[in-house]
Amino acid sequence: MYLRRCYRQKDGKRHAYWALVESLRTARGPRQRVVAYLGEMDEAGRLGVRQQAEYGNGTWQSRLFDRAEPEWVEVDLKRIAVERSREFGGPWLGLELCRRLGLVEFLERAMASGREEIPWPLMALVLVLGRLCEPSSELHLAEHFYEASALAELLGVPAEKVNEDRLYRTLDRLLPHKEALEKHLKERLGELFELDYDLLLYDVTSTYFEGEAAANPLAQRGYSRGGALWARPDCKQVNLALVVSRGGMPLGYELFAGNRPDVTTLEEMVAVMEARYGKANRIWALDRGMISEDNIEFLKREGRRYIAGTPQGRLKRFERELLAADWRQVHGGLEVRRCAAPDGSARFQWQKVERWRDWARLSEGCYLLRSNVTDWSAEDLWRAYIQLTEAEAAFRIHQSDLDLRPVWHQKQERVEAHILVCFPAYVLWKTLAHTCRTAGLGDEPRKVFEELSQVALVEVALPTRTGVTIRKRYVSRPTEHQAILLQRLGLRLPPALDFAPV
Repeated sequence: MYLRRCYRQKDGKRHAYWALVESLRTARGPRQRVVAYLGEMDEAGRLGVRQQAEYGNGTWQSRLFDRAEPEWVEVDLKRIAVERSREFGGPWLGLELCRRLGLVEFLERAMASGREEIPWPLMALVLVLGRLCEPSSELHLAEHFYEASALAELLGVPAEKVNEDRLYRTLDRLLPHKEALEKHLKERLGELFELDYDLLLYDVTSTYFEGEAAANPLAQRGYSRGGALWARPDCKQVNLALVVSRGGMPLGYELFAGNRPDVTTLEEMVAVMEARYGKANRIWALDRGMISEDNIEFLKREGRRYIAGTPQGRLKRFERELLAADWRQVHGGLEVRRCAAPDGSARFQWQKVERWRDWARLSEGCYLLRSNVTDWSAEDLWRAYIQLTEAEAAFRIHQSDLDLRPVWHQKQERVEAHILVCFPAYVLWKTLAHTCRTAGLGDEPRKVFEELSQVALVEVALPTRTGVTIRKRYVSRPTEHQAILLQRLGLRLPPALDFAPV
């Protein structure tokens, strides 16, 4: 690697800055790739970068944060000023999580470099970190958040190089790697947290479009989910089917047309997951809206195991079981009882009678689970089924924290790429949640992220006796609470980022 001097015009003046460049051998011959844009640098700074570059790829950038030898100058204390403050904590924490997940290395392997000025892997990180820290449109990310945050310093890409068009082209480049990305993240999560993928939780939600999306065959009118806050039956939508494991750790997702009933998606989703991860002895946990007799037969056909909810209207067949006395308490307010399915089919007629009130009191809050898992206790079956709340929680995170809704893109490929960016951002969120839980910080990663996001990168101007103003970028000192969070998470903030005198 070597340093290259570059020039650009700004405000009618010619400015020089430095870039760290490496040479690569490609099928078209030797090429140069910009590893990082370093801004303006004095001779000492350039020497330091060259020394750090000798450590090789993957380590030099982190060593730029190391402390250098003391250098003394006389400063006019009356004229010291803080000229700029940017959000540092959120992007930095997101990048640390990316490194833990091996996402940086995956993107560098998957998104081959060509003649592009800014490497696609770096732009993909811009999209993912932007979605995690301040989810918004690509235009808002390019024109507002990127410059207001420390992403330029963390990724080495100047703000003027990040624009809407380049972000859109990055979406197009990232989309073909969807399956490989899902596999990588699933394997890495399993390694980090020793996950057991014996139980797969499957559910479907929807997200709506702003606009007609006339050329998108997936954009259809259908049952709009999300309750009063998010439901938009007046808009076209697309259905998002998600598979997660225990604790809400994702394995993958697929998109279906917005008018497709949930019950028709199960066979296709099972086939996708088995083709991707094999036909292991897994148990599928399914919401009662996902179940039909055809689906039950499909699951049984090749020995697949399942736990599925049953529509509440069928509880009447089990009235005798509900009245039985041998229920076992799981915890306060929750009891379970295992029973065999009645033979034959029951026929009954409804009429408005006073006894209905007694039946309503008896059946309210009851769940009937159907399962061919015979070696689990009733308590185990219930605990596995209730894990479906993790899939519902995943949808809430997508909708609230990652702003999955609404979709402003109109083309099918751009819509698919938009949701693909949300997927690794959700994995980062779950990685933080699991890390917080392991560190004894509870089950609310949102508060931890918000607290650490307040750490800022500040630019301090130091006027010297010689007339030269030295500008240094410092990471704000963490508060006592922030320091405790960092210590629990096993993270350490860099103290400063070097900036050249002007």
